[in-house]
Amino acid sequence: MSNTTRMPRSFEGMNNYLLKTESHLLNGEPVTNWSRLGLLETEMTKWSFFRTDYGALYIQYSDETNTRTRAIRDKLQNLLDQAVEFDRVNRILDRIASSPNVGIDDLKIFNIKQGPLQKSVRTTKVTPINENVTVTLQPLGGGIVAIKCYSMTGQRAHIITQADCVQFAYMTTDTPPASVMAPGMVFGLSSRAAFNLNLGAEQARNNLFIYFRWFNTRHPEQAGPWSALQNTVII
Repeated sequence: MSNTTRMPRSFEGMNNYLLKTESHLLNGEPVTNWSRLGLLETEMTKWSFFRTDYGALYIQYSDETNTRTRAIRDKLQNLLDQAVEFDRVNRILDRIASSPNVGIDDLKIFNIKQGPLQKSVRTTKVTPINENVTVTLQPLGGGIVAIKCYSMTGQRAHIITQADCVQFAYMTTDTPPASVMAPGMVFGLSSRAAFNLNLGAEQARNNLFIYFRWFNTRHPEQAGPWSALQNTVII
């Protein structure tokens, strides 16, 4: 079966994919790769869960004589589907692709820009986005901040034509970060120009410091410039 997606759909392919990606994420000194690439600890824990449980089922599935059954196959398929859905909902691979810390080795290991996508990147002329994001922040209470992103001339919140989402990088702290590359920054993507950022009620009275830029998940190299640092008090 040809590999037309980042995450393989064959049982053997997914087993190998989870093995190599989990190992890569857990490596790195002094900062682990999962932290460098902007994943949350809970997301890393979930990725390791998929690798462990999927691997155990795959061992049983691989033994056609003694342990392969229809039930094992169904469980394996279900776990494969869960892993794919986990990536889709949390945009794990899109966020890795958009991380300012991503490198060639990361892209290769996660199968980003492979196959048809790689061909598209090679043959399509890409013009970098040169427009800044303008933004409004409105604390709603309960640790939620309403965010609206605009083009430089737009009157309503919308994603500009060259982008398919907005990327943001933030931290909650008393001291403003020196730059978007400051240690401890949390990165995320939103395919909507108007969205709520849920920071947790326990963050009330802390400061939110946040940057924004237009981003295209198919062409990460097209990313626009980061905005000036924005901030608001969380309530």
